Amino acid sequence: MPKVLLVGPAGEQVGIVRVEDALRLANEANLDLVEVAPGANPPVARLMDYGKYKYEANLKAREARKNQANTVQKEIRMGLKIDKHDYETKRRNVEKFLAGGDKVKVIIRFRGREQSRPEMGVKLLGRMAEDVSEYGFVESHPRQDGRNMVMVFGPHKKKAQAMAEARKRRTDAEKADKRGDDTAPTTPDGTENDAVTGADSES
Repeated sequence: MPKVLLVGPAGEQVGIVRVEDALRLANEANLDLVEVAPGANPPVARLMDYGKYKYEANLKAREARKNQANTVQKEIRMGLKIDKHDYETKRRNVEKFLAGGDKVKVIIRFRGREQSRPEMGVKLLGRMAEDVSEYGFVESHPRQDGRNMVMVFGPHKKKAQAMAEARKRRTDAEKADKRGDDTAPTTPDGTENDAVTGADSES
């Protein structure tokens, strides 16, 4: 009689049982018996609500496709001998893109003899990774690409979340501006106060 390694609905291992017994357990629990690893010895089967499983799997796949479609990969290029001011500008741009939910590819250009010092590129990219760690993580470590060295950063926030937060900030700012416009300074008697600037008028 064929046997399977049976896994319960919560992921717990039931043990090796006959297929006939596994089907009986599925029947009693009003669940489906699904073969999840047919190539294993013995094959692995799991008790589950197959309809619910398929529905949740489709939802996850759609969400993954949505996030992938919304995520843009930006590029930041810099030289190995970048000065402090330019580096800070590049760093702020990387942070801005990551905060917006986008990936960032940082490319270091090697010129002439600089190509013999790849460790300097690794050091510079490592510095960037530390500086932007609040906004993103290293998705792809430094790798040589011809005359360039490349590192890719991924955002901590998903694109959809970053966009939602940006919309909320804009809405809050608009509400604050509106409240400011609606509130005019008044004198104690309740009339609007016209501020007088400049020197006092001569009497």
